[in-house]
Amino acid sequence: MELLVTDILQQKILSDLIDYKSWDLTDRQICDLELLLNGGFYPLNGFLNQNEYESVCNNMRLKSGELWPMPITLDVNEVFANTVTVGDKIVLRDIEGVPLAVLEIESKFQPDKTKEANLVFGTTDLKHPAVDYLFNTAGNWYLGGKLLGLQLPTYYDYVEHRHTPKELKALFAKLGWDRIVAFQTRNPMHRAHFELTLRAAKSAKANLLLHPVVGMTKPGDIDHYTRVRCYEKIIEKYPQQTSYLSLLPLAMRMAGPREALWHALIRKNYGATHFIIGRDHAGPGNNSNNQPFYDPYGAQKLVEKYANEIGIEIINFNAVSYVENKAQYLPSDEVEVNDKVLDISGTEFRKRLRNDLDIPEWFSFPEVIQILKATHPPKYKQGFTVFFTGLSGAGKSTIANALLVKLLERGDKPVTLLDGDIVRKNLSSELGFSKEHRDLNILRIGYVASEITKHHGIAICAPIAPYENTRNQIRTNIEQYGGFIEVYISTDINVCEQRDRKGLYKKARLGILKGFTGIDDPYEIPTNPEVILDTSKLSVTQSVQQILLEIESQGYLSRN
Repeated sequence: MELLVTDILQQKILSDLIDYKSWDLTDRQICDLELLLNGGFYPLNGFLNQNEYESVCNNMRLKSGELWPMPITLDVNEVFANTVTVGDKIVLRDIEGVPLAVLEIESKFQPDKTKEANLVFGTTDLKHPAVDYLFNTAGNWYLGGKLLGLQLPTYYDYVEHRHTPKELKALFAKLGWDRIVAFQTRNPMHRAHFELTLRAAKSAKANLLLHPVVGMTKPGDIDHYTRVRCYEKIIEKYPQQTSYLSLLPLAMRMAGPREALWHALIRKNYGATHFIIGRDHAGPGNNSNNQPFYDPYGAQKLVEKYANEIGIEIINFNAVSYVENKAQYLPSDEVEVNDKVLDISGTEFRKRLRNDLDIPEWFSFPEVIQILKATHPPKYKQGFTVFFTGLSGAGKSTIANALLVKLLERGDKPVTLLDGDIVRKNLSSELGFSKEHRDLNILRIGYVASEITKHHGIAICAPIAPYENTRNQIRTNIEQYGGFIEVYISTDINVCEQRDRKGLYKKARLGILKGFTGIDDPYEIPTNPEVILDTSKLSVTQSVQQILLEIESQGYLSRN
């Protein structure tokens, strides 16, 4: 059921918006809002209030008893939370300021994030992307209440593949489809996925809905533009008039079993009658101990537990493998002892893609590989960022300038130096030196570096960057486009003070200069930098050489 108001009511509400406070939605919140407004998250009629939130976290049910496994919350920062109270109405806007909905606040509360992480994700390990988001990105206050939808977010990409639940159901009715099996994916599809979905549709005697996620997925995933181009090629491989491609604007949480149950309920809302759940559905990989976050068949077990009340039939599938001697893909339980099974792991596939190596046709369709190679060239053609961090006076700028010269000598890629002092002067002159402003300054540097990396250039960044979480955010943003080499200049603070020509350390020691890194503001030592250099023991030339060797060892510099 959609939550959008009529055009007449919309005009009346729009005329009153000037009296309401506004919240600019994050990318994840826009995804959540769209599915709340278009009925994809039915039976929800807004962001969860505190009672509903606690019920969902604890029991995977709304207070009404209806099954719903994922807390859908509007998180805000403390500054904004302090400006609103229960009963207020606020306007929810997209990044361009367009009003999308009005929220009437029913509750304002501070969640126990540790409890939420353990209940929903089964862990507080920050290697889990949703847990990291919960603790390091999401606001510390939640607002809950009913929504009045003004309009859905506007998209200009792949509009022919975007449908609301109402539109998709109408399309199925027009086509005469009454049995539809939906397939969830956030990655490009290869032949194993094709064979799996083909078998699932045949076993259910149903038509196939490819319903890939194009909202937020796992950091580092292939961008949705590339993936959709791959899906458009894949959909042509199915028998005519048996399958359909539609995009789902979902922000995934990678919550394994809970997420699988959530996905099934969403697909029911979109008109599917069957849903495929495979091995390790919506799992985020391994934890900090290099163990899987979830039982690989935990999703199938949990969804099976609620099979009688979810209103959609589940098709469980084991992994399928290519059997060379039979020249076909078979489910693992149909492979015989003497069969020769061929496989390429995800790691091996990415390695072959990075190094422009052959990828056999039994693994993937040539058209798909061509698209992936065009958008993800081998490492030596990609951009990268060298990110220096260390105390003031450690030698960052000196080494960064020397590295700049050596990379310019090569001449095979454009190189840009983003020195901390220069960026402060040209991009962040209005900022002070509070933790908030320091983070903002570093994030600006990281954003510029990510754009340079995205366009196959080299960015050299040389700020102090004292906080680990901020550095990790920048790493995550940049690694989706190319390489990230963190260089920690570990020079002792006593040496740094001796080199201090501006007298900054002296002023900090005397209390004249407040919030100085290493004196009265902490410097957080990098956990796993690619390069560690002590400039009291190494010359500039030696330091630059170590960095170049690291870059070359990672494959980002051509030896030609």
